[in-house]
Amino acid sequence: MVQVSIIMGSESDRAISDRAVAVLEKTNYTYEVVVISAHRNPDDLDVYVTNSDADVFITIAGLSAALPGVVASKTKKPVIGVPVSAKLGGLDALLSVTQMPPGVPVAAVGVDNGANGAHLAIRILDLLQA
Repeated sequence: MVQVSIIMGSESDRAISDRAVAVLEKTNYTYEVVVISAHRNPDDLDVYVTNSDADVFITIAGLSAALPGVVASKTKKPVIGVPVSAKLGGLDALLSVTQMPPGVPVAAVGVDNGANGAHLAIRILDLLQA
């Protein structure tokens, strides 16, 4: 069982996920890192999220940054979006992550800030275990 699932939209997001992993490595929380694109692998993403036993999802994506919203639409578990600075300094991804429709919440951290994504996941897990 993993407590945190880190989903990258692309292998090019690895440096951002590595920042999250570095934070999680200092805890006793379990995690896994997968690459599943909301656009290129929508069926795989649906199966993964539906069957995941993770308590929290950290999603990392740039450009349209659809991944956090798609994951949030498939689960009631907390979803943290980490926008990536692929274009426009990450502003496009940041706006995408924060503009979710009602009932599809995504928590957003700063652009390229995988470490804060992990810190937020840890806070959520600490509350769940309290």
